[in-house]
Amino acid sequence: MENILFLAHTEADGTLSKTALEALGGALELSQSLSGTLIAGISGAQIQPAADSIANCGAQRFIAVAGEPFGQGRYATDAAACETLVRTSGATIVIAAATSRSSRVIAGVAHRVSGCVDTHVTGIAAASSSVTVTRWFYRQRIEGSLTRRRRPWMLLLDPGAHSPWTGTAGSVTPEIIEVPVPETLCRTTVRGIVTPPADQQTIRPDAKLLFVAGAGWTKKQKDGQAHVPEAETIILDFLKKSKASLGGSKSLVDISGENEAALRFMGHLNQVGQTGASPRHPKGLSTCCHGEEPHTVGWRFIGERRAINLDPNCGWARGKADVLYVADAFEVMAKVNALLDAK
Repeated sequence: MENILFLAHTEADGTLSKTALEALGGALELSQSLSGTLIAGISGAQIQPAADSIANCGAQRFIAVAGEPFGQGRYATDAAACETLVRTSGATIVIAAATSRSSRVIAGVAHRVSGCVDTHVTGIAAASSSVTVTRWFYRQRIEGSLTRRRRPWMLLLDPGAHSPWTGTAGSVTPEIIEVPVPETLCRTTVRGIVTPPADQQTIRPDAKLLFVAGAGWTKKQKDGQAHVPEAETIILDFLKKSKASLGGSKSLVDISGENEAALRFMGHLNQVGQTGASPRHPKGLSTCCHGEEPHTVGWRFIGERRAINLDPNCGWARGKADVLYVADAFEVMAKVNALLDAK
């Protein structure tokens, strides 16, 4: 019988993130399929709010590593906490969310406990006593399924790959595991977090709409002139009003390194497709993008695809968009902004 450990770190306020609850949903579903034991393991500066929020998740055991040293995202203390929770739980399968903190330490923890690890997992299924996971390979162009005999098997579940657990909160007293924290584990400290103002934030993973800009925004328009400042104003105005997340095609992102006019707020973190991200927003709107295959690969998890392009024969028109508006993106988005103002 498999012992399944749900492994999570708390946020700054002691709660669990949405991605952590998605991992909990996956762990709970797997434990029910295997009739196994579910154990919840939490680490952080304060763990009681997180433990109470999932008290009714069905876990047979709650264990935790608590203390101020474990509140910061630091490899040494995060690895020590995860290793202790894995060893204490006796887990054969460990499921965690693919956050930056977990991704940084999971391979090292697997090595310490003589286990194995798979990252970017998008699905977990059980048949009889066999567990199979799915993940993407080759820049998310190939989906593969695999299983392993080695234990403990540590799995990082990609955000958006599973529905989050949505049960009611309760009250539970976790078993606190003491982890020695010598000075050698605390040589790295977080001095602070710098974030942009809310109206300057362009990457919003939880937004309902992904707005993607292509290189056409920076090219010469029908009057023979480029209008980059106007493009910046229109796009930022739309993002501010709609609270959409901003993406960019590779061609647009690369322009900044080619001494050409570029959108000042567009960086490689906004890139969608190829070596960029594959977002999971419910809806997507592509503007001035040609819908080339590498770009649309990044849209594989978008539920509804729409595009604006002057060319009726662009890539989006070839079965890649649910709706294609053959129009000038400058004019369309300016009108959309006016409608949002009126609303």
